[in-house]
Amino acid sequence: MGLGLLQVAGFGLVVVAFAVVLFVIFLVASAVRIVNEYERGVIFRLGRVQGTAKGPGLFFLVPIVDKMIKVDLRTVTMDVPPQDVITRDNVPARVNAVAYFKVVDPNRAITEVENFLVATSQIAQTAMRSVLGKAELDQLLSERERLNTDLQKIIDEQTEPWGVKVSTVEIKDVEIPEQMQRAMARQAEAERERRAKIIAAEGEFQAAQKLADAADIISKNPATLQLRYLQTLLEMGVNQNTTIVFPIPIEFMDAFTQMREKANAAG
Repeated sequence: MGLGLLQVAGFGLVVVAFAVVLFVIFLVASAVRIVNEYERGVIFRLGRVQGTAKGPGLFFLVPIVDKMIKVDLRTVTMDVPPQDVITRDNVPARVNAVAYFKVVDPNRAITEVENFLVATSQIAQTAMRSVLGKAELDQLLSERERLNTDLQKIIDEQTEPWGVKVSTVEIKDVEIPEQMQRAMARQAEAERERRAKIIAAEGEFQAAQKLADAADIISKNPATLQLRYLQTLLEMGVNQNTTIVFPIPIEFMDAFTQMREKANAAG
């Protein structure tokens, strides 16, 4: 009987010792933290932040008393969901964008806002609706660089108290109604036709101006008219034509007319 009690007591001591060893291992494991190069650890001791964020490297925490929250410092690429906006000229559009940001102050990113990722996304959405709603459709399509800069500044100002730095915001796609697309296509076609007519008119004007200049030169030197006449005959003779038309100066016709009038008067 006594031997059995001793065996039971010995087994109980073994169980207790094993439990103690497990507890110690658990405490040691919970006290050791490894922070990667791209991370920082915000340490809370009894609910209070302990100095600046730690890392990178190996750190030992006080079991039960200390708590560490890791914050990723790498640049985050966040797709801003498509937003339905009404431009200043009352055109409905659906716009989506992408934002690039990163945490520059881990302590504020944890203590100043509940979830900086969700908060940044919400700020980006509201900023898009606000900024793009003040722009006209033509500006939305042609001045994206300026709008991107405005969005980046506004979002960055809102997230700065959270220790978040927004580096870039880019508008990805702008969807407009199909009727507006057809109207823009007709407008672009009309613009191309207008430019083509202007170019053709400018060509006609330049050609007429050159002809006027040539006429002035010929009128000042009649010999140039004869040279041009001979050159024309030469060009006509090169071609294999069955009929050749010789232009006759008006003066010749006047001479024949005068001779016929004299003949009629004499008769």
